[in-house]
Amino acid sequence: MNLPVAPPVEPMLAKSAAKVPTGDYLYEPKWDGFRCVVFRDGDQVVLGSRGGKELGRYFPELVESLKAALPQRCVVDGEIVVVVESRLDFDRLSDRIHPAASRIQLLAERTPASFIAFDLLALADRDLTAEPFTERRAALVAAVAEHEHVHVTRATDDPDLATTWFARFEGAGLDGVVAKPSQGPYTPGERSMVKVKHERTADVVVAGYRLHKSGPVVGSLMLGLYGRDGVLNYVGGSSAFTMARRAELIDELAPYLLPEGEAHPWVDAADEGDEEHRRPGTLNRWNAGKDVSFIALRPELVCEVRYDQLQGDRFRHNGRFVRWRPDREAKSCSYEQLEVPAAYDLADVFGG
Repeated sequence: MNLPVAPPVEPMLAKSAAKVPTGDYLYEPKWDGFRCVVFRDGDQVVLGSRGGKELGRYFPELVESLKAALPQRCVVDGEIVVVVESRLDFDRLSDRIHPAASRIQLLAERTPASFIAFDLLALADRDLTAEPFTERRAALVAAVAEHEHVHVTRATDDPDLATTWFARFEGAGLDGVVAKPSQGPYTPGERSMVKVKHERTADVVVAGYRLHKSGPVVGSLMLGLYGRDGVLNYVGGSSAFTMARRAELIDELAPYLLPEGEAHPWVDAADEGDEEHRRPGTLNRWNAGKDVSFIALRPELVCEVRYDQLQGDRFRHNGRFVRWRPDREAKSCSYEQLEVPAAYDLADVFGG
């Protein structure tokens, strides 16, 4: 490829903040998908992931959409998403990372991916990375043609409107707001932006743990919530502990180890074909060699965790341990305690 900005490029990153900052910023919705820097040189299109992986083979239909919407020679930073029933669906997006080309093609037809553009790094022979963000955005808006599956993200310089987006757009599957210095250059790999993400708490059942790769200490807690049918569903993990705390947890959890022969909702469960309940132990498509075994605990211990977003019936990311809740009965830890955002049509996010 003959471009002024050549692949690979590490995307510009964001640091976290508790609330929408004020100042000389442009604000954008925070899209929940796969970060991607697109390099186009005529018929050549490369989709570069944040980790340097080439994503083009997983999204063949998106390559064609980008050829229709982008200039002949450009480099664009953005996010790959999948839209299902007027909201983002990260599970359907993750399904696309599959080794079988036939499966990828089937999903490309059933749930085509879209690209949300939010920065322009190069156009024709111009390297724009040193230009102020306001100028890069103006050039991006002018450069991207209207297309069903390629969009330029909305932006505003009004922090009050950004705060409104933070509250409303979650119902369409977005997970917060990003603030970018309006006069700032594009800084690959640096945390030059500010992100504000939703954060809530929930009381969950600790029904097992996985060992840490370094030795016989706790790697992550296995968290569960009860459905209305009384079945304990696996909703994710909690793993942000110091090494000293991991060692302490081994002793704290020892009294709850599952006795041999005692039943457990996640052990030896006949869950083939059961799509209603979630259990740990499925293979990881990103790392097929990952050890998914765990040590089962009697489902009696309750802890409070912080989480940012619910994806279907599980936490989108690992929960962050807050404290033990000895005052809570495990059976009372159900999905009903979770706050569900009001539905919001993604078309309104695209078209406002």
